[in-house]
Amino acid sequence: MCQRAGAGRRIAARRLLVTGRHFVTRWFGALGVTFALVGPVSQGVASAQTLAETRERANAGDAVAQDDLGVMYYNGEAVPQDYVEAVRWFRLAADQGLAAAQFDLGVMYDRGRGVPQDYVEAVRWYRLAVDQGLAAAQYNLGFMYDRGRGVLLDYVEALKWVTLAATRASSDRQEAYAQARGALAMLMTRAQVADAQRLAMEWQAAFDARQK
Repeated sequence: MCQRAGAGRRIAARRLLVTGRHFVTRWFGALGVTFALVGPVSQGVASAQTLAETRERANAGDAVAQDDLGVMYYNGEAVPQDYVEAVRWFRLAADQGLAAAQFDLGVMYDRGRGVPQDYVEAVRWYRLAVDQGLAAAQYNLGFMYDRGRGVLLDYVEALKWVTLAATRASSDRQEAYAQARGALAMLMTRAQVADAQRLAMEWQAAFDARQK
């Protein structure tokens, strides 16, 4: 995820939480574990000063601040909760190529918050964030393949993206992603798991080559 400065960094440090959706219940039902889609959710409440600073930077075109302001509207932090306004700020930042905002906008389409629910559009935004290596987007894209939402159902692709997410995740999400990867792999054939691992390695190699 992109590095943030000032007030934006304070929000970014706490922005990813698990919510109460039904992610991978097919994978984890027998184990008694349920995960959810990752979304643009933060812990705590932003101050009026943080809001003023963030809005000033957002109005000046700072993509990180625009995304942070969208998170504040999403959660009702220092502003009334407003999904439509959250989408507006997410889109401004996403159109500038900010991976976190592309992911956040994908979640809004996925959940139908502030926009009509549209899984195809959600996948499109997830993919843009995935192309920049954002682990949370890889994780959610795996969910979409597991459920056949906006894409053809494909468990090999699901495992591929969850594997990549587990490899690239920050420390606070790595264990959950790794559990998802392991539990899904247990329900697949060895050949399917091998295919997913090969595809994940190929994607990672291509991504690393682009960064040079």
